[in-house]
Amino acid sequence: MQNLPVLLLLCVAACSAYPLLETAKDENSITDFVQQYLEHYYDLAKDGKQFVRRKNSNPVVEKIKEMQNFFGLEVTGKLDSNTLEVMHKPRCGVPDVGHFSTFPGSPKWRKTHLTYRIVEYTQDLSRDAVDSAIEKALKVWAEVTPLTFSRIHEGEADIMISFAVKGHGDFFPFDGPGNTLAHAFSPGPGIDGDAHFDDDEQWTEDKTGTNLFLVAAHELGHSLGLFHSNNIEALMYPLYNPLTDLARFHLSQDDVNGIQSLYGPPPVSHDETVVPTPNPPEHETQDMCDPALSFDSVSTLRGEFLFFKDKYFWRKSLRSLTPEFNLISSFWPTLPSGVDAAFEVASKDTVFIFKDNQFWAIRGTEIQVGYPRTIQTLGFPSTIRKIDAAISDKEKKKTYFFVGDKYWRFDETRQTLEPGFPRQTADDFPGVDTKIDAVFEAFGFFYFFSGSSQFEFDPNAKKVTHILKSNSWFNC
Repeated sequence: MQNLPVLLLLCVAACSAYPLLETAKDENSITDFVQQYLEHYYDLAKDGKQFVRRKNSNPVVEKIKEMQNFFGLEVTGKLDSNTLEVMHKPRCGVPDVGHFSTFPGSPKWRKTHLTYRIVEYTQDLSRDAVDSAIEKALKVWAEVTPLTFSRIHEGEADIMISFAVKGHGDFFPFDGPGNTLAHAFSPGPGIDGDAHFDDDEQWTEDKTGTNLFLVAAHELGHSLGLFHSNNIEALMYPLYNPLTDLARFHLSQDDVNGIQSLYGPPPVSHDETVVPTPNPPEHETQDMCDPALSFDSVSTLRGEFLFFKDKYFWRKSLRSLTPEFNLISSFWPTLPSGVDAAFEVASKDTVFIFKDNQFWAIRGTEIQVGYPRTIQTLGFPSTIRKIDAAISDKEKKKTYFFVGDKYWRFDETRQTLEPGFPRQTADDFPGVDTKIDAVFEAFGFFYFFSGSSQFEFDPNAKKVTHILKSNSWFNC
């Protein structure tokens, strides 16, 4: 039976307007929309009465929870504003799954050398630019599998690639500019494996329009047998991300795990020098429960916690018991090891990383332009050579910088160090060890790290409420 294509939909800044909300002003239209959404994407039984007349029915609540869990929302089972906002975002037209997945039945190519042919080109780019984008997109998958690709110029290829508008002969017409960007079919004969791109989009080599390489890499993942992932960092996430750093693009581990579940890892040639795996040795991952463990710095990042140590960091989510253990360079190739301090300014969606007298600004996996800068640009005197620890108080919009047994306070609104500082840490944070390695804020408390000890400090009561092991966050 012919496979349905996978549709990739556009999500750009304009999504915040959510034009569908304008057509869903009354309760009936909202409930109709939600029921159709849950039926289509989360397999809610098609019973027209169950949602409208019984809003709190168990099947509906469970499907809403399933959707909230997929997108990382607060799982309440209720149609709050965040849930409705995500439901109205342009998106892929196939049901959702968790982490990477393959098409039903896990179809894959039964050979490792595949051919492709570009049948129809877009007028937005030169033929050379299109050829280069497709070649680069295929290379993304070839680098982590045994697959190889060669281009043919006539006849039937395994993967036929074309640009088209509206109805184009596959019973899945495109919809004009925006929304659906492209679709692709899972591996197989005939139309299966082919990739089609909506030529009503503005295709570009950069991010001024819709970047062809990014969309092609995603679609060709479908052509090779991958479905969608709920990992927002994954290439196979259903929504197009126009903020992706093209210069530092790499497959997420989730994408690699998915494609290698179908085809395995790339072979190692006898003539090649085996490059050490970027993941830390197994015995090092077990050190997280060492009672003497200390950290170089700790920060939050979009609701997660990052614990830096030497050239590694642990990435901990409150939803998971076991933290991920990663090389710093696997996420931020140009950041140094042995980070001195780190803190998040949530209002800017930015984490600042300090090493010696320099600091970097990062958003997700992207280092911001114009960094590193020296700490003297923040107002520190030339006698200060490094920061030991730092924390941003999001309520007061103040950042505290700890150096030795003293601290400075920085006004985030005025972007300047405040007068009257430095002050003695012991005077304003009584009970905290003045040798501070790291500090971060969570649940209204400041958590100070000194060696293998951790001090939970209540900034309102100005006292230490608990003394813990530094690795208590790892459920050790």
